[in-house]
Amino acid sequence: MSKVFVHGLGAVSPAGWGVAALRAALEKGQPLPVNTLARPGWEKTLRIRSVPPPSERPEFFTHARLRRSGDMAKHTVAAALEALGGRAAQGRLGIIVTMLAGLVSYTRRFYEEVLRDPATASPILFPETVFNAPASHLAAYLGSTAPSCTLVGDDGMFLQGLGLAAQWLGTEEVDACVVIGVEELDWLVPNALRLFCREDVYSSGAGAVYLTANAEEALAELTAVTDSISFTLKRGRGAAALKMRSQLPRQAPKELLCTSVHNIPRRDAAENTVWEDWTGSRLTPRTILGEAFAASAAWQCVAACDALSRRDFKAANVSVAGASQQAIGARFAKP
Repeated sequence: MSKVFVHGLGAVSPAGWGVAALRAALEKGQPLPVNTLARPGWEKTLRIRSVPPPSERPEFFTHARLRRSGDMAKHTVAAALEALGGRAAQGRLGIIVTMLAGLVSYTRRFYEEVLRDPATASPILFPETVFNAPASHLAAYLGSTAPSCTLVGDDGMFLQGLGLAAQWLGTEEVDACVVIGVEELDWLVPNALRLFCREDVYSSGAGAVYLTANAEEALAELTAVTDSISFTLKRGRGAAALKMRSQLPRQAPKELLCTSVHNIPRRDAAENTVWEDWTGSRLTPRTILGEAFAASAAWQCVAACDALSRRDFKAANVSVAGASQQAIGARFAKP
């Protein structure tokens, strides 16, 4: 991998708005309180961890492209702006947004209106049902004309986004790139999650990593992204995770491991087995924040890079045994 460096981090999570809130929740080490969400037509509610309102209304909420947008776009922009730290106008900025569920809230609202009365369904809602809407809003807000794309897949797609950003930087298609993982809260998503894992708690938000090829004043260096090891009938999560780990360096002193475990034995068994010999420090953001797919993988990377920049770690491995498609890992090191 060509020289790729992390210069900024951003987060919106159930812990609050900003990386500082995410860090504080992880340092405390206690799972955040679980809220409930009504499921239409059912008495039983869904278990969630939602993003709290911002302490102050962000200025960008009033932008023409964002006044009618949903939480997904707002969280994308908030995380990206924090990661960019005022450097948005410098050069060709690539934008990569990753997600699994997409813009479910506006999609549900649009189809509810279509089913109720197609003649009166609001066309204003339709643009917010498109997967690429958050990336489009962010590019418009920043005035970016560099490459911009949206990757749709399970939580491992965020690490694929990091790999794509590294490729863009290596071929000089962009001068810098911000990669965002984002998911939003609507009753349809936690309802779908409970069909596969009743113990899990759905959450929402975004995480962002800002990358350049410049080593000066970097927070961390992205030194590797493994292959994406697909789940198949013959290769389940455990075998895929084992192959993923084989592409990352073995443990060395003062290194950190950040995994995608949930503190749910059945769900975590494969990943725990693969990393059972790791004796160093660990971070497990999903046990604190809940499951937010692409956003959760982004929080893992944000937490790992933040720890490298603030604590005495030499390197950090990030392990994602995805929800349904792939196992993939990444490695960050001191710059």
